[in-house]
Amino acid sequence: MMKLNEGRFTNDDFLISNLNNPSAAHDFKTALTIQQPLFVPSLSPMKELAIKDAQKSELQLEAARQGVAFQVFHTYLEVQKASARLGAADKAVSDARENMRLATVRTSSGVGLRSDELRSRTHLSMVEQQLISAQNNLTLSKMKLGMLIGLPEENSFEVSGLLESITVPAMSDQTISEALLNRIEIKQSHTDLEKSDAALRLARSEYLPTVGAFASYQLNAKDAFTSDNEAWTAGVSLKWNIFDGFRTNSERKRALSGQSAAREMLESATKDIRYQLKESYVRRDEAGKHLEVARNAVQDAEETVRLLTRRYENSLATLVELLDAQTALNQARANLVDTEAGYTLAGGQVYYMTGTFVKEILK
Repeated sequence: MMKLNEGRFTNDDFLISNLNNPSAAHDFKTALTIQQPLFVPSLSPMKELAIKDAQKSELQLEAARQGVAFQVFHTYLEVQKASARLGAADKAVSDARENMRLATVRTSSGVGLRSDELRSRTHLSMVEQQLISAQNNLTLSKMKLGMLIGLPEENSFEVSGLLESITVPAMSDQTISEALLNRIEIKQSHTDLEKSDAALRLARSEYLPTVGAFASYQLNAKDAFTSDNEAWTAGVSLKWNIFDGFRTNSERKRALSGQSAAREMLESATKDIRYQLKESYVRRDEAGKHLEVARNAVQDAEETVRLLTRRYENSLATLVELLDAQTALNQARANLVDTEAGYTLAGGQVYYMTGTFVKEILK
């Protein structure tokens, strides 16, 4: 057979002795073989799986982008709130110094008590401590914001403008529909469902045969690096896995379970997003009402302090009453700062729940 391949077969090779007891021979074969799949059932679902994996990675990147943007927004509000708290603390120190001045004047004129002067100094020391804490809180919040946006550790980010309350669209079916279209979680769930469909097609493709074409061109020679004869082969092959120990059936069942789970996850994500969006609107309305109450509380507290200051100057009220009213005013101012920041944050939360936070904030 080697001689046939090499094209060196002669009449002597037909001798019975040579046929039954051939002598040793050498055959050097050089072949170029090409195999081309024609029909591979698993190829299309595998391609689909790869595409869905790429899409899911892009969605994860977009989710991270939205999350970082909202975190920066939240931290920016913390800086703004810390700055406003510092202003409130500074004003509280000014008011405490004025109260101490009144107590000192009254003591010097003989109409006040020494205990009132000491009490006013204690109150001033307390609000001065609060001022120190407010200054440190502002410094730390600026450092945190700087680190979040990628500045070196030793640098802090200076707030150049104030974030006012954010106007949001009215709650409607269209708002919910847009949220279901824009939220990354829904897009990821749809991608997972499509991926599970591709996985099921991949499992079912194992039941089908694969068809391919092949071709080969070869050189045969007695000595290396030479050619005595050449040959070629071409054909079509079909491979069919008849029995694999029920592995394909198990893979199909697993793919069906994954598909069912993906549908359930999509339905659950849809319900969660509907609830989260409605909750964000409810919380924003709640924050708006709190803001109105907080503003009224500050006005009432300021008027109370004004009246008690006059009464104290005319010996109609005690310093304890005045300092209690001043403490209530300081607390009302701090609460107003927190409420204003919370109302702005609630507006941003609405856009975050609709999946359009970056687009709307960057307008």
